[in-house]
Amino acid sequence: MLLSKKLWSLNHTKNSKGRRPSLIFYITPYLYKIKNFTAKIEFRIEKDQYVIKTATDYKDIEKVLKLRHEVFYTELLKKNLITGIDIDKFDFICDHLMVEDKNTGELIGTYRLNSSLFSSNFYSETEFDISNILKLPGIKLELGRACIHKEHRNGITIALLWSGLSEYIKLTGTDYLFGCSSIKTTSLNEIVYIEKYLQTYHYAPESLRVIPKKKFKIKNLQKKVESLKEYDSKEARKMIPSLLKSYIKTGALICGEPALDKDFECIDCFTLLYVSQMNKIVKNKFQI
Repeated sequence: MLLSKKLWSLNHTKNSKGRRPSLIFYITPYLYKIKNFTAKIEFRIEKDQYVIKTATDYKDIEKVLKLRHEVFYTELLKKNLITGIDIDKFDFICDHLMVEDKNTGELIGTYRLNSSLFSSNFYSETEFDISNILKLPGIKLELGRACIHKEHRNGITIALLWSGLSEYIKLTGTDYLFGCSSIKTTSLNEIVYIEKYLQTYHYAPESLRVIPKKKFKIKNLQKKVESLKEYDSKEARKMIPSLLKSYIKTGALICGEPALDKDFECIDCFTLLYVSQMNKIVKNKFQI
């Protein structure tokens, strides 16, 4: 069922007490924007059995929002929203990168792309003070809501996403990539262990630091990191998810302490990558 039809049905269906679902009043303002969605940057690349493209219409954006719900809510949080989609106000100021299987039309991976060419508002600002990053000269591209279908989490899909990302970088003349890289844990001991590893090997200089906002700040985290006595860097590295590892391999920096996202039960590490300083092997592989 198309999302617009599903929401119409919800809006005209009463529950056992004769009331309509209250969630519909939250989602209704987005309906017009979903139905009239268009791409800011449009491209399409075919590679073997896959299509790499930006979302261009409401059918595309619905597929993106449904995959995100499947991954972030059904799979990770073990719950479902009545609408069956993951959506927020940033979705309509962004482009959405898609990787589809040509044979089935199935969406297997997506990225949300928020370019400073089109927007001065960024999701990262909801969790961090990113004023040091916004001062950097040049075009910035925020990456967010990255997710891959559970049956396609492999190097092939990540490579396809990077190929699409490289095309978007070229078309927009992007100088910097940044965003929140999520790590699925709220365990303080694990967070301290991960933070020790990131500070030791991948931290940005002071001039590029961001600060978690009060609501997202982990109390006394730095003191706990400094007091950590037993530490194994190899074990800590195993706790880093593959997507963040791929960023680090390209030369990305971690710009300070993580934000604690209680809603999604994870920590978010602010990640910054200079396009000009990306690993040469990666740049050659994806022709950036």
